[in-house]
Amino acid sequence: MIAKRGPRMSAPALAEKAPRAVAHPVHSVLTEAYTRMTEVLPALGVTELAPGEPAPTGDGMFAVARLAEAGADLDAFLAWDDEQVLAEHGRRARPDVVASFGLHRYAWPACLLITVPWFVLRRVPRFPVQDVTFQRMPGRIAVRVGEFACLPDDPAAALPGARVVPDEEALRAEVRASVAEHLEPVLNGFGPRMRRRDRALWAMATDEVVESLWYVAGLLGEQQRATVELERLFPGSTRPYVGKAGFREVTGTNGQCLPTRDRASCCFYYTLDAEDTCANCPRNSEAARIAKLTAQATEAAAAQAAQTMQAA
Repeated sequence: MIAKRGPRMSAPALAEKAPRAVAHPVHSVLTEAYTRMTEVLPALGVTELAPGEPAPTGDGMFAVARLAEAGADLDAFLAWDDEQVLAEHGRRARPDVVASFGLHRYAWPACLLITVPWFVLRRVPRFPVQDVTFQRMPGRIAVRVGEFACLPDDPAAALPGARVVPDEEALRAEVRASVAEHLEPVLNGFGPRMRRRDRALWAMATDEVVESLWYVAGLLGEQQRATVELERLFPGSTRPYVGKAGFREVTGTNGQCLPTRDRASCCFYYTLDAEDTCANCPRNSEAARIAKLTAQATEAAAAQAAQTMQAA
């Protein structure tokens, strides 16, 4: 479900030909947030399981708890990444690179399970790995909704499972804790295959949280608000996470102001194609970053102009 030309990590695109992912009709305190996300990102759906409903199996579904065990299920999961690299590049990637791609392709959407309800509704769910099942194609995640944190004035504060926290800073702490609770066993499972230790793994986790929400917020027309929220979420001293949100602006070659961010980690895509890395790749020089961002902005402006002419 990641970009057709590879897993470059700054803004991964969902598969162009994937069937539309459909959300489950079960209604919870999080449904509104997931519905809004699916409206702008239709290839990623969230299935909310009813009480007592078994998690889906088969048809490419992976129980995340089994992925964290780093056994046969993780082997099967990473085989998809291995074959995609071979199909797109005509050669195999190093095993640690394949594992890094696989982690990204899970963690990017998984972080949205927590950050989108926070961003849209100011509600922060808890999803231990045993409560999540993941299907790559089409992009679909099944979850069992239970406990969630919220603010005192939230209408859901009196509902079962609600845990009221005093203010926005406390809610941000809940976001960081919830993501860490979910990702830590996943990082422990993938880490040895990626040949990365704790700091590098949590740097990657920081990037997944920031870039997935920033991307979706852009689709929702709220990227500037997301920038502010993420800078508050990751001010630079929030262990085990690494670094700040890292947003900044650069001046393009045409004089325009272009948003960018300094990533905390590297996805190793350069090992397959050093020239086609994302604009925010930490290996890029500042000049290369600006050139890539300018090209992207020019392409986006041309596409918008063409769309406007078609609508006229």
